[in-house]
Amino acid sequence: MKKINIPLLLFALLFIASSLCAEEIKSKAVVVLDSSTGNILYAKNPHLRLPPASTTKLLSAMVVLDKINIDDEVTISKRAANTQSVSPRLIAGERYTVRDLLHLSLMRSVNGAAVALAEAVAGSEEAFVLLMNEKVFTLGLQNTAFINSSGLPGHGQYISAYDLALIMKTSLSYPTIREILNAKTKDIYNSNGRRLFVKNTNNLLWKDDDIIGGKTGYTKAAGHCFVCASNKSGSSLIVAILGENVRDELWHNSYALLTKGQDILAMKAEPIIYFSDVRQKPVVLASYKTKEFQTSNKKKSAVKAKSKTKKSAKSAKKSRAKKQAIN
Repeated sequence: MKKINIPLLLFALLFIASSLCAEEIKSKAVVVLDSSTGNILYAKNPHLRLPPASTTKLLSAMVVLDKINIDDEVTISKRAANTQSVSPRLIAGERYTVRDLLHLSLMRSVNGAAVALAEAVAGSEEAFVLLMNEKVFTLGLQNTAFINSSGLPGHGQYISAYDLALIMKTSLSYPTIREILNAKTKDIYNSNGRRLFVKNTNNLLWKDDDIIGGKTGYTKAAGHCFVCASNKSGSSLIVAILGENVRDELWHNSYALLTKGQDILAMKAEPIIYFSDVRQKPVVLASYKTKEFQTSNKKKSAVKAKSKTKKSAKSAKKSRAKKQAIN
């Protein structure tokens, strides 16, 4: 008898289930982008400005690679060491290569690593932010602005799902970033031999070989965020998700959206963009068939109005007949 791989079967069932419910995704904003053409295949609130959390580090990494040598050594400042962050903690005075700090920043979202890199490039994080926003302008992003290198929350820092997808697309043209985003684990050593073990926060790397890479993010203000790229059957897709309440839903939603994108490319479905007031439910549909839907709705309204008129006329007729009978 052939053995059944139960975990694999359950995962397959989960994949099938998730692929059927893209319209039910509750994240505040999502985009599926065809990487080869730059076309939006599927979206919900693609241009809504939301906090970026640690997805910010993708653009930070590009600016770093534009400006300094990847093998340069960087000394961790007190400010970088004291920056609020996830583990592993960096210690003031330690020295790491730019390459290793990029691994810490992109794989594990260590905020101190992002700050240390910013200081190495521009002398201060504030000066580095100017370079980041210059990069934003160069890329033609309309709904993105940064106030720090890490993605920590603050007034005036925002991104849209569409802009995040474009940032991901551009970042993958940097071989170093592409390599780091695809790495599952990494041993990192400072100049004195202190070892740090880093595991990528992108769970999809362990579940799907088609995933090129991705970047997670979370703050209380932003919720859970994620952007990833997939290459399947010669088609490259990018999925960006902002404002998800539940961490595990990032993975389910990503599969649903990637499947939706593949269906659209295969002409099994049509491109759709949803717009909604994020404070209200349900989502209001605004697809490429808007006029058709509007015409359909007008016809339905006209039929309803005509029906009401007929009912009113019948009611009035019965009333007159009743009065005549009483008289």
